[in-house]
Amino acid sequence: MKNIIQWLLCLLPIAALAQDKGVHFEQGLTWQQVQAKAKAEHKYIFMDCFTTWCGPCKYMSAQIFPQEAVGDLMNANFINVGVQLDTTDSDNEEVKSWYAAGHDIAKEYGIMAYPTFLIFDQNGKLVHRIVGAAQTGDEFIAKAKEALDPAKQYYPMLAKYKAGQKDSAFLYNLAMAALHAYDDKTGSQIANDYLATQSNIYTPKTLNLLQAFTQSSKDKGFQIMLQNPEKVDAVLGKGVAENGVNRIIFYEEVVPVLFNRYAPIAGEPNWNKLKDSVQLKYPAKANEVIAYSKVLFYMNRQQWNDFGPAIVAYMKSYGDNVSQGNLNEYAWTVFQNCSDENCLQSALEWSKRSFEKEQNPAYMDTYANILYRLGRKDEAIEWEQKAMDLVVNEAEKKGYQQTLDKMKAGEKTWN
Repeated sequence: MKNIIQWLLCLLPIAALAQDKGVHFEQGLTWQQVQAKAKAEHKYIFMDCFTTWCGPCKYMSAQIFPQEAVGDLMNANFINVGVQLDTTDSDNEEVKSWYAAGHDIAKEYGIMAYPTFLIFDQNGKLVHRIVGAAQTGDEFIAKAKEALDPAKQYYPMLAKYKAGQKDSAFLYNLAMAALHAYDDKTGSQIANDYLATQSNIYTPKTLNLLQAFTQSSKDKGFQIMLQNPEKVDAVLGKGVAENGVNRIIFYEEVVPVLFNRYAPIAGEPNWNKLKDSVQLKYPAKANEVIAYSKVLFYMNRQQWNDFGPAIVAYMKSYGDNVSQGNLNEYAWTVFQNCSDENCLQSALEWSKRSFEKEQNPAYMDTYANILYRLGRKDEAIEWEQKAMDLVVNEAEKKGYQQTLDKMKAGEKTWN
């Protein structure tokens, strides 16, 4: 099953549709008028900062904001306004009227990801930030309720921190709030302050926080995962430390060489030279990092004849620690692009592993499709039906039904 982000990108564009139910977004008001209305009605301001090219933004507009329960909460407690932060030739006068205010808002509040939802109090003061789309209405409602709770609003909490509040529980909650607000720089400092209060960092709560703020080899968590992987894995699960370390090594040591847009590689990389370079800093990690790099390089270049052997070799040596999500992604990519039967058989094994512990219809769909490409039609139909039966969303279920119909008709289900 295709990654959910691909699915989100296929949804209908954002449209300013009048709707009886769902979130009511103000039209025809300036930013100053929105603030005045919020003050008069004693409500918070909810600002949806989006772009026309943002798939998750489109998903929120098409699937979340129209929901009645979402609208009931938002309309009762907020003055809601949508602000488009890119410009297009088809922008109407309403969008154009917000160009200047939108530019100032994006600059003042450092909006770097979309969608970003800003929450202001009735006086127009920023109190909270939510970044990223919610997958369900209930998830969004939970986040919106947090935005209404002064004890959980990020910026008032941050003010208390700057004023000197540093107890352990407060620091933990503030660090997580910073993470959700995409305030990584501040969050890292707060997380370090929290760690200083802990006599034992090898607990689920502390290690999860540490992992969330470990994005480079300079972060404290990197050395902890590198030097003590057994202790980390004993708490968080097998392979967590190794995967975290390898990801950072890959981005710092390999990406600048293989994926440098200013100095693209024309032919085959010098893998031995790259391996030697990684080995200088991380001798125990070089082989695995290079094996993984080959997989991503060939996938990115769509060199499928090279990708097949590379992914099989990588999984044979290092597949024990691959996550369920990556197992599914690798299996799906092989299914779509590799015709070699041995490669498909390997992918079938990875796919089966991806849902052994917990049934996932998307992963089961991948398994059914590989079975089908291997010529095991009856088994494929059986598994696709099982996958579809687990899907609750009717719109999503249509995709499974289309695949099932193709299988029954003997048509290709791959590109």
